[in-house]
Amino acid sequence: MLPTNNEMSEPQNTTAPHSLWEISALLAVCIILLTPFLYTYRMNSTQISVESPDSEFSGTASCKDCHQDAYRKWHGSDHDRAMAVANEDTVLADFNDVLFTDPYTLKQSRFFRQDGNYKVETEGPDGKPGIFTITHTFGFYPLQQYLIPFQGGRLQCLSIAWDVDKKTWYRLPPYEVEGPEDWLHWTREGQTWNAMCAECHSTQLKKGFDLATESYTTSWFEINVGCEACHGPASKHVEWAKQPALARTKLPDFGLTVPTSNISNKEQIVTCAPCHSRRYQLGDNNHRKGDLLDIMVPSLLTEGLYHADGQILEEVYVYGSYTQSKMYMKGVKCSDCHDVHSLKLHKEKNDLCLQCHRASEYDTKAHHFHKKFADGKPSEGYLCVKCHMPGQYYMGIDYRPDHSLRIPRPDLSMKLGTPNGCSTQDCHGNKPLEWVTDNFTKWYGQNRKSHYGEVLAAGRVGKPEAYEQLKNIIDDELLPPIVRATALSLLRNYPAPETTLSLQNALLSNESLLRHTALRLLDQPDEDTILTLIAPKLYDPIEAVRLEAALKLASVPEEKLREHDLKAFKENLKLYRQSMEYNGDFAAQRYNLGNLERALGNNQKAMDYYRQSIAIDDQFFPAKVNLAMEYNLTGNNKQAEQLLREVLSAVPNNYEVNYSLGLLLSEMENYEEAALYLGRAADGMPMYSRARYNHGLALLKLKRWQEGAESLEKAVMTEPQAEQYFVTLVNLYLKFRMNDKARSLAERVLIQYPEHSSAKELLQVMNR
Repeated sequence: MLPTNNEMSEPQNTTAPHSLWEISALLAVCIILLTPFLYTYRMNSTQISVESPDSEFSGTASCKDCHQDAYRKWHGSDHDRAMAVANEDTVLADFNDVLFTDPYTLKQSRFFRQDGNYKVETEGPDGKPGIFTITHTFGFYPLQQYLIPFQGGRLQCLSIAWDVDKKTWYRLPPYEVEGPEDWLHWTREGQTWNAMCAECHSTQLKKGFDLATESYTTSWFEINVGCEACHGPASKHVEWAKQPALARTKLPDFGLTVPTSNISNKEQIVTCAPCHSRRYQLGDNNHRKGDLLDIMVPSLLTEGLYHADGQILEEVYVYGSYTQSKMYMKGVKCSDCHDVHSLKLHKEKNDLCLQCHRASEYDTKAHHFHKKFADGKPSEGYLCVKCHMPGQYYMGIDYRPDHSLRIPRPDLSMKLGTPNGCSTQDCHGNKPLEWVTDNFTKWYGQNRKSHYGEVLAAGRVGKPEAYEQLKNIIDDELLPPIVRATALSLLRNYPAPETTLSLQNALLSNESLLRHTALRLLDQPDEDTILTLIAPKLYDPIEAVRLEAALKLASVPEEKLREHDLKAFKENLKLYRQSMEYNGDFAAQRYNLGNLERALGNNQKAMDYYRQSIAIDDQFFPAKVNLAMEYNLTGNNKQAEQLLREVLSAVPNNYEVNYSLGLLLSEMENYEEAALYLGRAADGMPMYSRARYNHGLALLKLKRWQEGAESLEKAVMTEPQAEQYFVTLVNLYLKFRMNDKARSLAERVLIQYPEHSSAKELLQVMNR
């Protein structure tokens, strides 16, 4: 340890003369003390500066010598073997002329070696058998996939993989793929490595998708997930480390681009989530420090991806479940359980949880009510993860536990049909849910805390009673941001002035995910909202928010924007377009480009993008809906009708599309069917009074007067301040000389909305 400046101060003078040896000793000490500083000065005068503006990638090999323990743990890990060139050292599967019969299609594939290459003979893009060369392995446990090069720079993921434990080939889900025309067929876009997999299995991956040629020039710095995937480009750190210890300048985090020690869990998850989440990326991940929404936009707890209570359903990885947990909200980090280099757990079984939780309280039969041995055999019922982290199998054989670390709620399973830790296949899956619920109640009592899952479930189907509860969730800062943002997204099922106000308030949230969600949902904002709430988001510190604000302002005439806002708008709109083109190999982003062109008034370009989106994936229904709207605007109602019917044949309970088709059929004067679809929409969106109003008008066109009046009355009482509804219904009552009905309606409306001018005027006239 070097002495401090105070320790190096000159000795005080004394009256006694120094002996020669004392003087020699003093000089020696001074030379020893000064030498490090002289050396540092000399080194600083000749060394290459480590303060270069940007650090570059150096490769995992440059880390090995200094960080041998970390390298040893990483070597052979999932990250190390994330991807590799196919050779004798990396391929695990049997290619000795092996035949595999797909149990779902009954089609055969043959795996063999030829000229030193790994080959497969299987169904190709034309539906006929073809021979393909495997060039890369993908992953290594519990399964290994294989990649095959195609034209346009594509690598395709074969839908037959190797089961490492059973040492056999097996078919990957989804199993219902209907041949090469299906987006999910192994030769199609849904299995293209460049788009679906690459960004998380290599370091500094550059996707290189060209929208004009529909081709890729994908590259990587390292083929697998190396040190710099987490620590960022390390050239500055490597240069610093190469200097003699005493010559090293002081650098924040030793010159590493991304700090990884002494950071919060929110900072750490920015490193992990770009791969361990369901998301779309804004561009290439350059592995540098920033906010999560500077890199990607995570999926919310949406239907089809998550159960209503937020438990994992589809392959959503870890971020969405973990950020719901109390652990995460209390500051627990990924690295508290997982070794960051080997990815293994720090401890096994309950010992992992007992790092934080008291064994005397939680690792007891009085808490978990399970034995360690049952019927003379070891039992796992006592393990914390069995109750609090139930999981499911993905990719056929890959078991992944839910990281929301929740208390089992068989009562919610009864109400919502959600999973619970007790009813899994490994535990009590063979027992009726009532049996599970009864025993759970016997052990833990009747009291149950309310759970946001009940509100989200009701919000998904637009139940009126859920509206205020959703708003309460949005405002509750003690709840996880992803839950609050999901509740905010469900307000789209409740179109009303109060909903717009909630979205406007969310724009002021400290949580970037809420601000981004609010911008996506705001539709046709008024001029005051544009200038005071949306335009300022062009300067938001988070990139995803800025880009979404630019899209929202694209339909606003430029003269309405302030000069400095206009400049920021154009800059962010350019970045938004680049981000969508980067992801232009996905149907959703082609659709977004179509929405942008429509907002800019370029309707023909918008239609082209919608068609391209459908060509990529004809099951991507939002593109069909918006293309139908464009057809309607150009007078092609038959084509619009066909598209909307296609959507409803696949998702009949999409009430917004029912509403759109009902309006279109009304315009085409097919009132019988219009009434049918508008009625479904009104029943499915009970808070959307406009659907009920239009349903009533369609019934009146059919001269079904009583039914029409009943539908109009529901619209009036749902939104009494909408005077148009009231006037229409009153005119109907007066036409049929039902004056008492008209008076009663006016009185009831004034009770709910005392400022209703038409109701006041009607009563005044009737009283005279």
